[in-house]
Amino acid sequence: MATLFFIGNSVEIIVFFSLASLGWLMWQLMRAKQFNHFKLKIEQELKKKVIADIINELNDTRSNIYPNNESHEAATIFYWTQYKSRILHAALQREIITEQWLKDSGNLRNAQHLFYVEKMYLPC
Repeated sequence: MATLFFIGNSVEIIVFFSLASLGWLMWQLMRAKQFNHFKLKIEQELKKKVIADIINELNDTRSNIYPNNESHEAATIFYWTQYKSRILHAALQREIITEQWLKDSGNLRNAQHLFYVEKMYLPC
């Protein structure tokens, strides 16, 4: 009788840990989907605003010393839009978005994670 009790408890423990693991995996999947949605939002919304701001800035600072011609624009746009972390960094630096916007939209953690994952691509 004692062995049957032990077998019953071990099955319940295995089922519990299996369900807990499944729940944790589902939670991680949900977080990954939110992160991918955040990266898509950066690509679709912020990238356009960053490009427009870069073009305006280069046009405003055009002079004999800094000609800022089409090749300068293309190189600057390519640099700042090559990686999503750079787009986000440029948007924060140029005040297109704020840290408060990241907090309000629930994307502060996603931004931190993106900066960590792509830290090798961020400007020094």
